[in-house]
Amino acid sequence: MSYIIKPLVTEKMTQITEKQNKFGFIVRPQANKIEIQKEVEARYNVTVVAVNTMVYGGKAKQRYTKSGLIKGRTNAFKKAVVTLKDGDTIDFYSNI
Repeated sequence: MSYIIKPLVTEKMTQITEKQNKFGFIVRPQANKIEIQKEVEARYNVTVVAVNTMVYGGKAKQRYTKSGLIKGRTNAFKKAVVTLKDGDTIDFYSNI
């Protein structure tokens, strides 16, 4: 089973990657740090030093429109920040 859903490529994560050699991923909520580490090492052929995970709950959002009030909710997700060994790197844009 694949625990990594997609890599996290944002401005903030790109700055962290350039300075600290850390990469972000959106992962399945049931994934633990050991499973995430094994999958990143297997998929990208790198050595993982540390894995930090964060669970984000969805936020309730609402907006006013012509037809009335629209209520909704953003998705809940789990994020993993993976620290790699010095010298290792992941190129997310290599297969474009």
